[in-house]
Amino acid sequence: MKKVFVLIAVAIVSMSALAQVQFGVKVGVDATNFWGKGVEGIPTSSYPWLVNHEMHLNYQVGLVMEYKFSPKFAIAPEVVFATQGGKRTSGNPALPLSQRELTYTTNYINVPVMLKYYLSPAFSIDLGPQVGFNVYSKGKNGDSDSHDTKEFTKKVDFGVGLGGTYNLTDNAFIQARYTMGMTNVFKGDDDDCKNGNIQLAFGWKF
Repeated sequence: MKKVFVLIAVAIVSMSALAQVQFGVKVGVDATNFWGKGVEGIPTSSYPWLVNHEMHLNYQVGLVMEYKFSPKFAIAPEVVFATQGGKRTSGNPALPLSQRELTYTTNYINVPVMLKYYLSPAFSIDLGPQVGFNVYSKGKNGDSDSHDTKEFTKKVDFGVGLGGTYNLTDNAFIQARYTMGMTNVFKGDDDDCKNGNIQLAFGWKF
C-alpha cells in the first residue's frame, strides 16, 4: 500500500512539474452578425419581412489563462468583455418606403473554455464551448437614437468556438476564432436569430 501511495505522489509531482500555467490579457476586433432563419429572409412573427443582414465591426478585451498539462494539450479559459450584434433591414421588398434598417448591439461577458491542441510548439488549434452573460443591449432604428432592448434579449448566450493561436514569442500571441451561437439572441421561440462572431485578437501572457 505504501508503494502505491509513493507511486501516486511521484505521478502528481511529475505532472505538476510538466504543467505550465500562464495568465495574460488580450484585445481584438470582431466582425459580428446574426445567423438563422430570422436573418435569411424567412418571415417570423416579430419581423414579417426580412430583406438582408450585414456585419458589424465590434471589439473585445479580456483576461486569459492557459494550463498546459502536456506538450500537446492545454486548457485555456477566458473572461472577455465583447460587443456583438448585427444589422438587418425589415420591410416589404416591393415597397421601398416600408423598409427599416434595424441595428442591434449587445454587450456580453463571455467565458469561453478552449481545449488547445498544439500542432507545433508555436501553433495550436482551439475548440471549446462558450457562455455569454448579457450586460446591456441596445437597438437603433435608422437614424433615430438608440434605445434599451435588454428586456427583449435573452440573458444568457451559449456557443461553440473554433480557431487557432500562434505564439509570436514566449509571451506575445495572435489569435483567430469563429464563435457560433447555439441559442436565440432574442426572446420568442419563433425568432430564430443567433450570434456569429469572427474574432481576431492580440494578447500577452505573463
